[in-house]
Amino acid sequence: MLYRQKKDTYIRNYDGLGYITSTGIFNDRIVNESGTIFLCALSRKPQSLDELIDKILPQFTDVDRDTIKKDAEEFYDTLVQDGFIVKGENEEELNVKDIGFTYTAVQPKTIREDFSPTIQRADSDTQEFLEKHFNGRPHLTTFQIELTSKCNERCVHCYIPHKFKLYNISDELYYNTLEQLSKMGVLSVTLSGGECMCHPKFKEYLRAAKNYDFYVNILSNLTLLDDEIIEIMKDSNVSSVQTSLYSMIPEHHDAITQLKGSFYKTRDNILKLIENDLPLHVSCPTMKGNKDDYGDVLKWCHEHKIRAQTDYIMMAAYNHETENLANRLSVDEAGNVISDVLSGDIDYQTAILSPDFVKRCNEAVFNPERRLCGAGVSSCCMVANGNVYPCPGWQEMVLGNLNETPLQEIWDNSEKINWIRGLKMKDLGHGECCKCDKAAFCAPCMVRNANESPTGDPLEINRHFCAVAQKNKEIVLDWRKAKLKELGK
Repeated sequence: MLYRQKKDTYIRNYDGLGYITSTGIFNDRIVNESGTIFLCALSRKPQSLDELIDKILPQFTDVDRDTIKKDAEEFYDTLVQDGFIVKGENEEELNVKDIGFTYTAVQPKTIREDFSPTIQRADSDTQEFLEKHFNGRPHLTTFQIELTSKCNERCVHCYIPHKFKLYNISDELYYNTLEQLSKMGVLSVTLSGGECMCHPKFKEYLRAAKNYDFYVNILSNLTLLDDEIIEIMKDSNVSSVQTSLYSMIPEHHDAITQLKGSFYKTRDNILKLIENDLPLHVSCPTMKGNKDDYGDVLKWCHEHKIRAQTDYIMMAAYNHETENLANRLSVDEAGNVISDVLSGDIDYQTAILSPDFVKRCNEAVFNPERRLCGAGVSSCCMVANGNVYPCPGWQEMVLGNLNETPLQEIWDNSEKINWIRGLKMKDLGHGECCKCDKAAFCAPCMVRNANESPTGDPLEINRHFCAVAQKNKEIVLDWRKAKLKELGK
């Protein structure tokens, strides 16, 4: 009997902690030290159980072969049952069973971000577990590479000033970065822009990223997608493509992108990706130009089994220019979105009506000693000129430049990244957030603070989002009160 890692499954060893993830089943798993040895014996080539045991056995000096074989078979069969690996008599059978992502099986997932109170979210997931595991000794697992700052669209809400969209990454810098990421054991690499497909070597770069067995994500408006790129995506087994669709009304979408005809190009290419079973994620940021349209976008995505999300968060440009914020929803407009979401989310309504909901809201506070931000713990980004920064949007916070300093050295020794890692909730606004009664409805963000602050201070509280949190709280508690009265409770 042969075992093989599925084509859409990725395995990493994080200092003795085994991690396996699958893009086909949207699932992942963490295993202990012994399980890590079993896990890392797998590969994309078929191996018999005995071949796997030959690789495993030398690492267990006090355990006999029969015991290892029994444990390994149970371990691998569990991974087979859970869809991470395949098992068969020969390679032909393995290929038949190695079914990747397909829209014929997937259930769509629509997400509305930052509406529900933080206390209603899951206590922990795998990524949170990994962040806790790396706490005190950060380990880079996710990296975003801006291939080009050039873009064929001029979106009205973009946090990248249009006057700076001028540069392409060089071949030397790109390939050197991939090599460094591979040596650091990075799992996920995101290719972005600008518009990443504006780079003349995008196709070549995409092929190269998969040669390192990275979990490759692409951020693109899809207007430049062609059949050749689709074939490369399929051959390279791209894990995720993310795009933005702002409205199902062409004029509204094009008014936001400021590119005539962009709606039809993006929508039609979304359909092409579906036809080719390429995993897709649609984002529909809500702003003044589409504040009444996001529901139809989510509905359309749901009908096509596309994972989709919307939110009303918008931040200023990274150089502190705030012209784009003219498109941001007002507090009352954001409140209308919150109310709309609440009216259609049965699960959220059930949570709000739970007996202890108000008590939990009142008791929710930010721990003063809690890490302020997850940036620099497991992820960071770079732009086309080689500058490394903590997270998308915070491009003014330059941690170092890859043309001058190796990524490992920046990750370990940058004064700025170590300063960010050391920040606690008590440092934000001189501890004001730790005393706030809206904590259950708020998610503070240093990038939003820094970009909108005239001085770039990430610890200066952004009052717009305080007001939105207050509006959120009022709407939710008023709805609960009215609903309980209606129910006679």
